[in-house]
Amino acid sequence: MCKVYGYARISTKQQNIERQIRNIKSAFPEAVIVKEAFTGTKVEGRTEFIKLMKAVKAGDTVVFDSISRMSRNAAEGIGLYKDCFDNGIKLVFLKERYIDTEIYASKLQQADISTGKSYLDEGLKVILMGLAEEQIKIAFEQAEKEVTDLHQRTREGIETARLNGKQIGQQAGRKLNVKKAGEAKRVIREYSKTFGGDMNDEQIMRLAQVSKPTLYKYKKEIAAELEAEQADKMALLIGGAAAGYRLED
Repeated sequence: MCKVYGYARISTKQQNIERQIRNIKSAFPEAVIVKEAFTGTKVEGRTEFIKLMKAVKAGDTVVFDSISRMSRNAAEGIGLYKDCFDNGIKLVFLKERYIDTEIYASKLQQADISTGKSYLDEGLKVILMGLAEEQIKIAFEQAEKEVTDLHQRTREGIETARLNGKQIGQQAGRKLNVKKAGEAKRVIREYSKTFGGDMNDEQIMRLAQVSKPTLYKYKKEIAAELEAEQADKMALLIGGAAAGYRLED
């Protein structure tokens, strides 16, 4: 029986992986989730991913939130894509569905039917895989462009605010009120690299309008909140399992 796996990866254990899992489960509720926290730029060292690639068989499906979760660069991504395609392993990229392996497999199948051949023409394979390579490169370029555009919009917004005489950053000795603190923490949690975002500390300080000590304080609080959320989920799971056990008894 063919299986569906979902692979979710973050760079550090402090980041939040739940968004990726939620996206995968929403599209493929039956997916078996494989999680990993890894900071390197190559596949080597990604032990959970390597185990997954050894476990999958022809007909199985691996789902990623985006192609950047499978690999960190286009060259590596293309190599992995080809290996999986050639071995009959289906790849799904929720944010880039146009490069799912099924797209190219269906085109090859259609060509076989239209020509009346019972085998795949090698020339057509080369052409379609070349197209897949170009699309994968475009996907990486687009992802990088989105990050660059976000940073540029942030810089422009900050400069506009500064020119309009608005205070950028927290004034010395002044505390944020509860509403502002809540919004600042939301921004930090969503955009900081520490929690899976794309912005460094300096960019976050400008965007959230907080000082460096306040940023570090909020990051500690957010990390504690995330740990508490995980503990609550674990307690619910344990409680549910215990309740089920008592019912069976």
